Amino acid sequence: MGVDRAPARYDAALRRHVQARLAAFLREALPVGDRRPAAVAAVLLPDDEDRAAFLLTRRAAGLRAHGGQWALPGGRIDAGETAPQAALRELAEEVGLTLDETAVLGSLDDYLTRSGFVVTPVVVWAGPVAELRANPAEVASIHRVPLADLDAPGVPRFLTVPERERPVVQLPLLGTLIHAPTAAILYQLREVVLHGRATRVRDLEEPVWKRR
Repeated sequence: MGVDRAPARYDAALRRHVQARLAAFLREALPVGDRRPAAVAAVLLPDDEDRAAFLLTRRAAGLRAHGGQWALPGGRIDAGETAPQAALRELAEEVGLTLDETAVLGSLDDYLTRSGFVVTPVVVWAGPVAELRANPAEVASIHRVPLADLDAPGVPRFLTVPERERPVVQLPLLGTLIHAPTAAILYQLREVVLHGRATRVRDLEEPVWKRR
């Protein structure tokens, strides 16, 4: 029996495929407790060749937390907001992409960061996007990365380091290395959307960041 792979083109067939995969996926939600709730947008959009792609940003270097790191658009969930509402708000604030909740296709597992956030990844269908505008206070650059790059040879990489008991995940993309939590979320996006596998990422670690 053949494998039901995601269509490579960004079209209605891909949207139906992604929605079906997410609907069949039973996500794991984490209790927030005394942690801080946050949401990120895993945005699906076309690249310049009309291939299915996802949106990735480089955080502004001057940010107090995680400056210069690779990230999905997102941030804290404000009082009274749902995770999809927060993800869409942050998407508009960071890259100038305004969408409503009909764009939400589903969600992936919550991810607990070492900085104390419970992050809910919200998968969003953007449709054709003519222009994205980086908010210079938060975003240094915006990138459309082909979804197929998540399935390239050598992606992902899992490392064992002395400072971590669990494996550290890395994604070699854009000529650099993307780390967790972003790498863990994108890896699960690959597993669920491209392969239909309910792969969990709760045990995949962030790197040990060194002060310069």
